[in-house]
Amino acid sequence: MNDMTNSHILVHEFSYLEPRSVGEAIELLVTHGDAARILAGGTDLLVQMKMERQKPAYVIGIGKLTELQGIYQDIDRLTVGALTTIRDLARDTTVREGYTALAEACAAFSTAQVQAMGTVGGNLCNGSPASDTAPALIALGAEVVLVGPEGETRSPLERFFRGPGKTARRPDQLLTAVEVPFPVAQAGSAFVKVGRVAADIAKANAAVYIVCDGDRITDCRLAFGSVAPTPMRAPRAEAILRGQMMTSELIAQAAAVAAEEISPIDDVRSTAAYRRQVVAALTVDGMNRAWERAANGESANLRMGEWLEHDEGRTTKDASRITHHASRTTHHAPRITHHEITLTVNGIPRRLHVADNDLLLNVLREDLELTGTKYGCGIGECSACTVLMDGKPVLACLVLAAAADGSHIRTVEGLAAPDGTLDPLQEAFIEHAALQCGFCTPGMLMTAKDLLETTPHPTEADVRDHLRGNMCRCTGYAAIVRAVLAAAETMTKDQ
Repeated sequence: MNDMTNSHILVHEFSYLEPRSVGEAIELLVTHGDAARILAGGTDLLVQMKMERQKPAYVIGIGKLTELQGIYQDIDRLTVGALTTIRDLARDTTVREGYTALAEACAAFSTAQVQAMGTVGGNLCNGSPASDTAPALIALGAEVVLVGPEGETRSPLERFFRGPGKTARRPDQLLTAVEVPFPVAQAGSAFVKVGRVAADIAKANAAVYIVCDGDRITDCRLAFGSVAPTPMRAPRAEAILRGQMMTSELIAQAAAVAAEEISPIDDVRSTAAYRRQVVAALTVDGMNRAWERAANGESANLRMGEWLEHDEGRTTKDASRITHHASRTTHHAPRITHHEITLTVNGIPRRLHVADNDLLLNVLREDLELTGTKYGCGIGECSACTVLMDGKPVLACLVLAAAADGSHIRTVEGLAAPDGTLDPLQEAFIEHAALQCGFCTPGMLMTAKDLLETTPHPTEADVRDHLRGNMCRCTGYAAIVRAVLAAAETMTKDQ
């Protein structure tokens, strides 16, 4: 029988290094090589470390390198910094209007918490065959920018993946950006996905990029995930479509060929036979959606938005800062020692001494005695430990305390006013009987609070989508949804 892993803690000891620039991150990678791992969002690496599948001697935290964050539209390309979160991509107007497949892939990505924590660079460097962003970016013709001791190199994303968990990135390189070419006129794109549940990784997913000229397909790219050892294109299916008149019969033919081109396996999420059927269906759906967008001028809308920016006296955003590598002092926390961090928790400054492998969840519960944030699965699947960090929902079980240094944290204890008056959301949960055993309630409240702060007038669909990562074994969610909607109405009236 296998030994059980305690997912509430990080047993493994390591040195946490926090470079202050890309240049210093590269120096650390050169120095430590295979003994080091990059920590961006942490939603994959920390899970692997908790499960003792990875045991790096050094963890290099790059999450505070602002030069790697941001979305920039240049004259001929979209540049996305590697630390740009999935959530920011899903919500960006430029991405939604001109690179719709990417926005849809990010919106379908896991949970609200993982979207807020996960980064596009981390998602690609994980090398997962089931990645959602990879097929969308491949279909859109993206390149990755890698920086190493010899300088920058660029590579088409479709050649970046080498196998499950393997990429072309060398141990001494850092992925700094993803560049997507500006779509040509009459281009459209779409992303579609099938999973076991809404928050699960894909059984299969598909991205389509299509260019039309009247009723003719002049160019197209089809990309798929979770159906081969790496995210992949379907060149034979693409060849059938190019230069042909768009018909339902042509789409069906291409879909059948795509289903034969993939190389799926049987695993715990699906069977190979089912994946082939799903890919055929996803190809049809994706083609129809992308064609409609191409015919309606998806890329033309983006270009008009770009010219409007110039007309209003603004220029396109400058992407050069993503590749600016200023030198600053590296923060080095030696292994097996405690070091000082500062957090502002529920409005109160806190100075704490933590070890490199201390988790934010443990610090909140054990050092600060804020036990409202619950221990659950410990690997980011239940969301019982959700707190707001710098205004965004995060999984406290997957945040290193050292990496949170300088952050503002809000826990469920911080929802009520200082005089004890409950937040309207808390009142609504009581009024609508949205809690039973109460274990999941703090995480639900913090996730719902994020929704109401970013979407003041949510629909039922909005509420269900935002809470899809919060597990509840008692209520069946109906009362929770009613409570959140009621709180939204109350808060709107109070404003």
